Amino acid sequence: MIWVRWAASFLAVTLVLSASSDELDQARHFYDLTEFEQSLKILHALPQKDGAVYALMGRNYFMMGDFKKATETLEKAVAAEPGDSDRVLWLARAWGRRAETSNPFTALGHASKARQYFERAVQLNPRNIEALNDLLEYYLEAPGFLGGGFDKARATAERISQVDAAEGHWAQARIAEKRKEFGSAEAQLRRAVELAPHQVGRFVDLAKFLNKQGRYQEADQSFARAEQIAPNSPKLMFARANSYVESRRNLGTAKELLQRYLSSTVSPDDPPKSDARKLLRQIQGG
Repeated sequence: MIWVRWAASFLAVTLVLSASSDELDQARHFYDLTEFEQSLKILHALPQKDGAVYALMGRNYFMMGDFKKATETLEKAVAAEPGDSDRVLWLARAWGRRAETSNPFTALGHASKARQYFERAVQLNPRNIEALNDLLEYYLEAPGFLGGGFDKARATAERISQVDAAEGHWAQARIAEKRKEFGSAEAQLRRAVELAPHQVGRFVDLAKFLNKQGRYQEADQSFARAEQIAPNSPKLMFARANSYVESRRNLGTAKELLQRYLSSTVSPDDPPKSDARKLLRQIQGG
């Protein structure tokens, strides 16, 4: 009756894998709701952990600000599937945040690892727009001895343009703004709006730029255009409130927007609610 025992074993394995799949889906659901601790609780309880489990664990740790555990678990996720561009990208982000939050003696090594993984994520998938954008930011912010530089940023912006023309203009605007070429930056942002007139983010990018330039009426007009497209967008609520707080104006409206944001359902792609609470404290302290 060997086949009977084999069939029973196969059924047992199938049931375990099915249960694990259901629990992983549940953990993803909690992650999407920004319930990161609850998501981790489910993942830790899984008897068998594969690359997908470690990848989600790492993202949860990242969102919770535990960047050391994020790198440790994301390393396991990448080891399980080294050709996955998104996993490599999250590992790069975790090393980047460790570089930003660690002491000067370890920060350089962490930053170097971040750059290597950002570059690898792009190599694995040259059309991964998030990886390209993050690599662009690294090149713009990092000093030359850590692999940064405008030449590399410009080359990356060209690659972004090949994937998404509007995003490419945003990338060119970032470079121009970094070089304090504000007229060129504005022109690039307006071109991005023209190419993607139904994308909220394009108007938000322009509004944030105009706000920094002290052109508040034009900034508010751009925010208003964005609100016509997506009036309940959490990203828009936060961006408007943050701009008002930065420019110390419309603080009553900023407070209302932040309170709406805190009562909204946000995603991991939105700013954390802790940032909104911090802005509220700034308003109340002002």
